[in-house]
Amino acid sequence: MSVPVRIAEPPAAELRVAGIDVGTAAIKLVLLADRPDAGPRVLLTRCERIRRRDPQRVVEELFDEAIASAGLAREELSYVATTGEGEMVRFRTGHFYGMTTHARGGLFLDRESRGVLDIGALHCRAVAMDERSRVLGYRMTSQCASGSGQFLENICRYLGVSLDEIGPLSLQADAPEACSSICAVLAETDVINMVSRGISAPNIIAGIHQSMAGRYVKLLSSLGIEGVVLVTGGLAADVGLLSALREAAAGQKKSIELRTHAESALAGAYGAALWGDFRARKLATLGLDLAAGRAA
Repeated sequence: MSVPVRIAEPPAAELRVAGIDVGTAAIKLVLLADRPDAGPRVLLTRCERIRRRDPQRVVEELFDEAIASAGLAREELSYVATTGEGEMVRFRTGHFYGMTTHARGGLFLDRESRGVLDIGALHCRAVAMDERSRVLGYRMTSQCASGSGQFLENICRYLGVSLDEIGPLSLQADAPEACSSICAVLAETDVINMVSRGISAPNIIAGIHQSMAGRYVKLLSSLGIEGVVLVTGGLAADVGLLSALREAAAGQKKSIELRTHAESALAGAYGAALWGDFRARKLATLGLDLAAGRAA
């Protein structure tokens, strides 16, 4: 999976920072340039699926390719911030918690958002935040992987469809089949039984989406989130799941507007880069150059 690259010539006297979100299934990277008089500017974005490779090696190769494409060298970066499983990145400057990076990145992508629903490969988490991206509350699914991207990927393999196809297929459903199991193993057994009964792929996928959506909206409700919620993470581009989320919110009479963004999958990396930029400027006021490891 790749994300379109945007490269811009940097003006003089600006900070350049990198944000790296190491997930279970993919590595996301954002390069930003920032001037106090202009604000952050996106230089480049990247997203690379790990696909059973060594995550450390994927990060190294992705990072080197990204900064080369942006015409930069490592020493020109003021800060390299990581999030997710990014503590394993050897060349990082600092690491930030996922709830804070998704809140900051979510607000950057949608200024009206007051909550984030991050749906990843293994977990779903909800984050409530204020207009400054300060985290007000946080919840994560406690069930096993039946409500995750990895579960959906397993179902896709069984049904013979790709992850890119499941959203449009779900919208074609005319009689979604309920899938109530919260255990991934039992849910997959349910799907096998559905196929043997002749249930169509669109109705199976739509039923799974509805089951996931119901649980996710309850997760948001447990935090008392109202208003705009940005869906982030790898499943943010699943139009079938997004439709099911909106239906679930309406059915539960919740004052929630669920949105997505073309770069929702990169929200954590955006947030890491923005927090890295903030930290770099704080260090600069103290006369320190942490990236270079010396006093300025």
